[in-house]
Amino acid sequence: MSDWVRDGGRLCLDLVNTLRDRYRGGRELLVSPDLLAEWLREVGLGADGQPSEAHVASAVELREAIDRAVRARAEGAAIAGADVELINEAARGENREAVQLRVGRDGSVAAFRPEPRDPVRAALAAVAVDAIELLATEPFPRVAVCAFHRCGLRFLDTSPARNRQWCSMARCGNRAKARQHYARRKAGA
Repeated sequence: MSDWVRDGGRLCLDLVNTLRDRYRGGRELLVSPDLLAEWLREVGLGADGQPSEAHVASAVELREAIDRAVRARAEGAAIAGADVELINEAARGENREAVQLRVGRDGSVAAFRPEPRDPVRAALAAVAVDAIELLATEPFPRVAVCAFHRCGLRFLDTSPARNRQWCSMARCGNRAKARQHYARRKAGA
């Protein structure tokens, strides 16, 4: 799908950006298990298992909880308890087990993490962990909304002055600058 973008600067914000056009009611990109599988592959979390409709519903629920939590944090408000609970539950994952120490017969030592039984849920857990790490950052970084009037993607502003306006200069920044240039030429004519 050509609509996947990875301009959020964080994995969790890339998930938030799977609901497009929020400024006019939203356009859902995660509409099927196949599209969730495609997005997971796109962000490097390609799971061995095939997502189900329940996984899609969980991903959408997690996405909206992350969006609400990030917006609350950006506004200096408290994150809703239900959102904290949902993100924490997703981060735990169904089969998220602790790393175990393995000692071989020859005395070699290695870390071992058991394979999850539900790889899609484990992939969503990685997104939730990324959200927790972002939300727990002090001071909270600037998470901005693209200023292009037809975009609305969220992104982490890591610019030195913390004044980045567009999710991507190549896409929205150029469009905005072209509109401004056209408007100036038209006004001068």
